Amino acid sequence: MEPAIPAAQMIPGVDGTGTAVHQRRQLYASPLSKLRMLMICRMAKPEEVLIVEDENGNIVRETMKDNDVLVQYKIMRETLIYLSHLDHEDTEQQMLKKLTKQLNGEDWSWNNLNTLCWAIGSISGSMVEEQENRFLVMVIRDLLNLCEITKGKDNKAVIASNIMYVVGQYPRFLRAHWKFLKTVVNKLFEFMHEMHPGVQDMACDTFLKIVQKCKRKFVTQQVGENEPFVSELLTNLATTILDLEPHQIHTFYESVGHMIQAESDNTKRDEYLKRLMSLPNQKWAEIIGQAGQSIDILKNQDVIRSVLNILQTNTSVATSLGPHFFPQISLIFLDMLTVYRMYSELVSSTIAEGGPYASKSSFVKLLRSIKRETLKLIETFVDKAEDLPHLGKQFVPPMMDPILGDYARNVPDARESEVLSLFATIINKYKAEMLDDVPRIFEAVFQCTLEMITKNFEDYPEHRLKFFSLLRAIGTHCFKALIQLSSQQLKLVIDSINWAFRHTERNIAETGLSLLLEILKNFQASEFTNQFYKTYFLTIEQEIFAVLTDSFHKPGFKLHVLVLQHLFCVVDGLTEPLWDASTVSYPSNAMFVRDYTIKLLGASFPNMTAAEVTKFVDGLLGSRHDLPSFKNHIRDFLVQSKEFSAQDNKDLYAEEAAVQREKERQRMLAIPGLIAPSELQDEMVDS
Repeated sequence: MEPAIPAAQMIPGVDGTGTAVHQRRQLYASPLSKLRMLMICRMAKPEEVLIVEDENGNIVRETMKDNDVLVQYKIMRETLIYLSHLDHEDTEQQMLKKLTKQLNGEDWSWNNLNTLCWAIGSISGSMVEEQENRFLVMVIRDLLNLCEITKGKDNKAVIASNIMYVVGQYPRFLRAHWKFLKTVVNKLFEFMHEMHPGVQDMACDTFLKIVQKCKRKFVTQQVGENEPFVSELLTNLATTILDLEPHQIHTFYESVGHMIQAESDNTKRDEYLKRLMSLPNQKWAEIIGQAGQSIDILKNQDVIRSVLNILQTNTSVATSLGPHFFPQISLIFLDMLTVYRMYSELVSSTIAEGGPYASKSSFVKLLRSIKRETLKLIETFVDKAEDLPHLGKQFVPPMMDPILGDYARNVPDARESEVLSLFATIINKYKAEMLDDVPRIFEAVFQCTLEMITKNFEDYPEHRLKFFSLLRAIGTHCFKALIQLSSQQLKLVIDSINWAFRHTERNIAETGLSLLLEILKNFQASEFTNQFYKTYFLTIEQEIFAVLTDSFHKPGFKLHVLVLQHLFCVVDGLTEPLWDASTVSYPSNAMFVRDYTIKLLGASFPNMTAAEVTKFVDGLLGSRHDLPSFKNHIRDFLVQSKEFSAQDNKDLYAEEAAVQREKERQRMLAIPGLIAPSELQDEMVDS
């Protein structure tokens, strides 16, 4: 097979090789054209398509992703993009010819239409804009016509899925053609009333995808329109979402949140938000009003589901609207905390009366889902309120008792792990401003959570990661609070970090190691540096070498190396001895650490001679100020050891693999279409 031709050399007359390249392309033109047709006819199904034909020939909603098909699609897509670059005209003609045959019935079948549309969607971004515009005008017009003239529910479902897939792949075209964009979105609204399995889901997903890429178009009054599209949409909101399931409504609300977020006029934006939230707010006010008459109304399961649905709708909008969600959360915040407290007390009393099995009952699970969604909503808003941090900070004091106090008071099975992630987000957002609140947070969650997670490595998995993420936030942004802990409390913190990085669960171990590195650096820069390292240096070194050399914690290799490098470098700056001066004496801390490390590793690697271990330790001390050499020295030692030699050690080379992946991404970015426009980040495309 011919080697790949650089893009510049595809143009005749470039660099003196153009003529030969042109002749070669003419020579291959016919077989390449046949190959294009073959790829178009056999195109694999992309991930976004949810509507498939089952083994009985029925059109159904896909229930499970077929990874083999996705891998095949990726390879075929890349091949078709290269083929398209070699001859855009032939690619376009073949696709339009096949589409015409679908329209006149000559070649109509579900499979033929599917493979054609999947192929059309797959080459998005590979054509120059002018050609792409001309091509898509014909494609979308023909597909919409096909949808109108074809009868039968299954047929319409197949055509609908193909229209949605194609339009979702071409945001550049939709941004440049308002009438097509409006027609497509209104068609999606039609599909939202189509009860065929999978059509509504795909319509909501495609709507979200299009809005994310074209959001400004919906808040700008377009030529020939009486008002911006978002206003028209909000007027007809109740009708549009009438037939949607709750999870689909949440996706729809998130999409409209993206539109409203693109409005720069504060007054208009707040008015749009008020109109968007009027339906859930009416229901919320009704429930809170009834609860004022009789609190028992909140125990009704239908009411509980309504409350959950309202909270989830709010979270969806907060996700896309960011800090501009402030007027809405202010409206419901205090009532929401009251409901949270009431449901929390109900959970605790139900578990206390019914024993441990009560925590697994459907009623308790439903109540706890309200608590979790409340926490998720607050965390989402705080996390997204980046430009206006003072907005979120005012919500912290009212949360202290209903949320933190409640966590401390509850039985372990009723404690929500989201409390930990919420306060981690708050500390990450407001940093040192939270310093005065840390003791209260510490008191409420630290001891009681540690008791839950240190019995073994399995119980309460969600609490584990979120607990260490909270600790990391405190260690990074509120380090002064750690210095003020008693020595017993600080020992608990260090022990819990050691416990974290002993986990074989990657996220927990990495969070623990990152936190340890932060704390080590912060103590090095504090006035307590000698005291801290004298107490913990040897323990930490021993623990890190234990996980570094046991062959179960390879994914943490990068952080193990950074911690060890820090320890070996910090000894030079310590002014007090790390050893027990009453029993032995060393000329320097570096000599003591050398001696201690040789003994430690000698015991860990009995198969190695004392000379080999000594050579390794001397190499560590010699390369400690040069991270790449230090890392390679440790890696070579591990790979040569008996414990690692017969294993897969790819995790030890993870950093190098990441660099290689980034190089590959840059190569793909250089070829138009290889990374689909719908996958590019918003800042990389014009909105």
